[in-house]
Amino acid sequence: MGKYIGLDLGTTSISGLILDTESKAVLLHRNISNNSEITTPENKTKGYSEWDIEQMIKLAYNVLSDLADESVRMDISAIGVTGQMHGMVLLGQDNRFCSPLIGWQDQRCNQPFYGEVTYLEAIQETSQYYLEKTGCQLSAGYMAATLFWLHQNAPESLTNRTACFAPDYLIGQLCGITPVTDPTIAASAGVFNLQTGTWDADFIHNLGLLVTQFPRIQPSCTIVGGISKATSNITGIPSGIPVSVACGDNQASFAGSVSDYHNSLLINIGTGGQISVFLDKHLSTHGFDVRPFLQDGFLLVGAGLCGGKSYRVLRDFVQHIGMSVFGIDDTPNLYSNLNRLASEVAAGSDGLRCEPIFSGSRREPDRRGIWEGMSTTNFTIGHMARSLIEGIAEQFVVFYEEMKEISGIQPRQSLIGSGNGIRENQLLRQIVSDFFSAPLKTPLYTEETAVGAALSSAVAIGEFSNIEDASRNFIQYNPN
Repeated sequence: MGKYIGLDLGTTSISGLILDTESKAVLLHRNISNNSEITTPENKTKGYSEWDIEQMIKLAYNVLSDLADESVRMDISAIGVTGQMHGMVLLGQDNRFCSPLIGWQDQRCNQPFYGEVTYLEAIQETSQYYLEKTGCQLSAGYMAATLFWLHQNAPESLTNRTACFAPDYLIGQLCGITPVTDPTIAASAGVFNLQTGTWDADFIHNLGLLVTQFPRIQPSCTIVGGISKATSNITGIPSGIPVSVACGDNQASFAGSVSDYHNSLLINIGTGGQISVFLDKHLSTHGFDVRPFLQDGFLLVGAGLCGGKSYRVLRDFVQHIGMSVFGIDDTPNLYSNLNRLASEVAAGSDGLRCEPIFSGSRREPDRRGIWEGMSTTNFTIGHMARSLIEGIAEQFVVFYEEMKEISGIQPRQSLIGSGNGIRENQLLRQIVSDFFSAPLKTPLYTEETAVGAALSSAVAIGEFSNIEDASRNFIQYNPN
């Protein structure tokens, strides 16, 4: 039994923790805001999402430095890393970045390509042919889609360049090695062949791209290197500690949240939302992503769903009213007040219904949110807040029912919730539980994604036979 560090290079925050597999406890946890976005106002109007990858690495090193004193005393066995998928940064032949990180929320592929056809629509015509192999429809913000856009608009930027995912770049810096990726992250590029476990060269060539523009793939839960002396000098983490290949945040969240893989449904709500179930075998299905899981199996995922970003739309609207109408600039407890008002409204919001898809969805990028059923009695901030939360919960139920109908999966008996949106909003937890008519369990320890990354490193050095064994032995839940 050992002690492990898990790092999560997230979109809104970067977190790290130390867990002990013997006591089944998280011993130390650190979290800092990710303030690395550098998208200009002009580019935001174009839908760009650009980030300073060097600043993100510095923030991750700060987290490691905060953990360093404890890790020296605790004799850390290994380090695992996870983080945001889909997005990419270009690397030169020296393995240094030569572009901003183009994040998963980037929408440049929804720009017109020819006539009224967008870049995304053009490549989705090709993507349909490979859907059974890749398990997902290419979407804006995916590595392959962004590379296609760059190939069409700035082909010189791809000369002698390799695309890299953010968590993999972090590991490259930690260990002083050429970044590699694993299947769980590689699949988020949109051109990974689930059947062969490799890049789909035919698909990539049909996009006008080269396989060499994509990173090398290494099996999940394996060691890629050790902490370099340079990293040790900066962070205080001892050099030589093994580091496992990074894993996708969706898969890491599942591994860090679910103790019973075959009988559980995981709902993750953070900036966005996802619903995931574990599959033993690959399943060909439309409308959902099929993603490789760590080592064996797959996750059937309803991705790109509404989450905290949708609730923030209402928060910003109310805040704007306060500022523009009443001259109130300081509203520090606005989320709490919205929840309080929403909790005073009866279930069903007195007929007010919300579809909180304010920025579209992966299935329907042009779709927008609606409130309907407004009346003189339910046109209040409290009703709007409750109906929005109910709208978030309803989309998960709809996707779950579709999963069962389309894929034929057996009903899951255990409902698990993870992510900041679930953890920090008791009213959301209750409404999700009510919509599913089942108790919602939340993991005992926060930062489930970092927990999953740490467990993957424990598997990598052989403490557990596989990731399912690691989750089953470590994961515990809060009492309802």
